[in-house]
Amino acid sequence: MDLYLMFHSVLMHVSAAMVVLVYIPLSIPVKIFLWAFVKPLRRENLRGKVVLITGASSGIGEELAYQYAAQGACLALVARRKKALEDVAAAARERGSPSVLVLPADVSDADQSRRVVEATVAHFGKLNHLVANAGIWSICSFDDVTNITAFHKMMDVNFWGSVYPTYYALPHLKASRGKLVVSSSVAGTVATSRMSFYNATKAAQLRFYETLRAELGSEVGVTILAPGYVESEMTKGKGIQSGGQIAVNEEARDEQIGVFPVGRVDDLCEVALDGIRRGDWYITWPSLFRPLKLVAFLAPEVLHLACQVMYSTSSSKGKGAPLGKRIMEATGAKRLFPEGLRRNPVIKTEDDGECCDHGKQDSAT
Repeated sequence: MDLYLMFHSVLMHVSAAMVVLVYIPLSIPVKIFLWAFVKPLRRENLRGKVVLITGASSGIGEELAYQYAAQGACLALVARRKKALEDVAAAARERGSPSVLVLPADVSDADQSRRVVEATVAHFGKLNHLVANAGIWSICSFDDVTNITAFHKMMDVNFWGSVYPTYYALPHLKASRGKLVVSSSVAGTVATSRMSFYNATKAAQLRFYETLRAELGSEVGVTILAPGYVESEMTKGKGIQSGGQIAVNEEARDEQIGVFPVGRVDDLCEVALDGIRRGDWYITWPSLFRPLKLVAFLAPEVLHLACQVMYSTSSSKGKGAPLGKRIMEATGAKRLFPEGLRRNPVIKTEDDGECCDHGKQDSAT
């Protein structure tokens, strides 16, 4: 048995070395050629395609609805806020969508997820894309949490709120050879401090859809959006607080974002839809967040040290705020935020239990 295990261990190490030393150097120019010359010619024509978007009442979900609408796609928009959805639907029609269906629902409930998929297919007769985007954020240290059970909601929304609609949509996507698009986050691979629950839900989501991609093969395309900080209700400060209530906390938001810039949601979604149409596996934007994933993989101790320095409350004793926020204030970096985040952020309201729609790292959310 020892020899058998040793043989397999040697085989795996040799295989890994071959991938690093042979496959990667040879594949890079091929991938560049495909990206530059082949994929642009194979962009999917979205005119008349049916797209179901969850978390569509604000943030990335709302903006993706407009981007799809401009390409002539038919839309089924899902979120809990009916009035906000109706406003998005009206704007999507103005941007060119030939038909928009409004479906108020909570996708963290399996039965409601089933109903919105069935209603979409009953109305349009098909389903080509599912954009699983609903999500909620939280910024607090684990040992500051005073209501631990309230954070079940984060896994319910961020993970199961993607998995449930995917489960019910999959037969229809297979029939149309369609696409799954999921709003994950850089947080799935870059574990920054004060976001333990959020990071965990994004890691679970990321691994689930990577596994699903392997299972589906070429039947259904899977594109994972893994943005950094992007303008949304999350980066306006809305999320689950340490006591379990959902509220807006701009001070905590500033402490978390610190020195990192926040991208415009329309810029992200323009990049995202282009990648979706090309069939890209991953889309990370702003691009400055891409190296963070490499650092997290190759030098996790560097990321650990950076989190200690930038977010540790012990290092900011007597100074009023973590180092990241103090740098933000000293350099005036907040003036570079998108305008909607700089002063009096407006949060769409209708239901106090409403979950935020994606956009944070959507983080480094």
